[in-house]
Amino acid sequence: MNSQQAPLASLPTPHRIAVVCLRRLGDVLLTAPLIRTLRVAYPQARIEALVFAGTEGALAGNPDLDALHVLPQRGAFARVRGLWHHYDVAFCTQAADRPQLISAWIARRRISVVPRAGEPGYHWKRWLSWRWTELPDGDAHTVVQYLRLAEICGLPIQAIGIPPQPENDARIAARLGADWASRRYAVLHPAPKFRYKEWTADGWRGLLAWLGAQGLEVMITGSGDAQEMQRAAALAASAPGVTTHNLAGALQLGDLSWLIGKAQVFVGPDTSITHLAALTGAPTVALFGPSSPTVWGPWPQIDAPLSNSPWQEVMPLQQRGNVWLLQGIAPCVPCKLEGCERRLDSYSHCLDELPLVRVTAAVAAALQRSANPTAARL
Repeated sequence: MNSQQAPLASLPTPHRIAVVCLRRLGDVLLTAPLIRTLRVAYPQARIEALVFAGTEGALAGNPDLDALHVLPQRGAFARVRGLWHHYDVAFCTQAADRPQLISAWIARRRISVVPRAGEPGYHWKRWLSWRWTELPDGDAHTVVQYLRLAEICGLPIQAIGIPPQPENDARIAARLGADWASRRYAVLHPAPKFRYKEWTADGWRGLLAWLGAQGLEVMITGSGDAQEMQRAAALAASAPGVTTHNLAGALQLGDLSWLIGKAQVFVGPDTSITHLAALTGAPTVALFGPSSPTVWGPWPQIDAPLSNSPWQEVMPLQQRGNVWLLQGIAPCVPCKLEGCERRLDSYSHCLDELPLVRVTAAVAAALQRSANPTAARL
């Protein structure tokens, strides 16, 4: 990854900083280490983030932010019209046209991710930027890509960010009782946004029963999508002997952060809530198939030196910090495509064939860490 360097002394201490991330929920969650880095480096600055509507929960209650601007998918430029050079500097986390142009409008200086040399937009986006770093060639984790923006400014890197926070636990207590935080429980988030990232219904039912046999209550989480809520209800009803709570659609992202952060273990597929779980520090088991763990593996709670990624591209089971990343086994893993049929609603053979025994072995290892929270992080 190429980057442009300028003398650090040429950047006056900024008083107003913007972080621009106009992508999906998981992408916004992964800006937390960059925002933490900026807060530590500039404790007196006012730091604000610009995100799309529907992703703002990823930064809710983040004490490193002073304000959060929520932009519509359509009409984003109209919403920022009054912010002409409002900021001293904008950290633009994407190479796409819209965030680049918005960053140029709102800030006097831009520190940006730009396309690779020879790709469309490379020259004018580099010209707009005071400092820039090129998009990685595929082997850099998304968090590392974001942190490069701080690294090229000479800022000390903070590898661990703060997850979203609720004002209180009222919504959780209303569903689980006031003593919810003192109980031993696991959190399962079975439904990703897209079919090609799914594990099997039989696998989730088997895991639910196994967790009950370990003496754990099980919290099932999910969005308010009707199909997702139906699936969560079916899973909750599949093991009558296990104390199970169906929380799909009932909690906001900050609530989930608290709930997961106090769990003995979290298990989920390649989805934004699994990124959230890793960010909370909870023992997290992530089930991966077609997606590249090098780029999209959950960011572990590990204060590691800046590198391309904490994850290897292919390894049946790997652990870093509080995260166990379990891949389906097939010669094509990870194909980095949308399942075997190359579409969002496709099956993925590598996940359909992922046996329960492999998942329970990884969960057992994560539970051991939960029982010994002072264990050294790798």
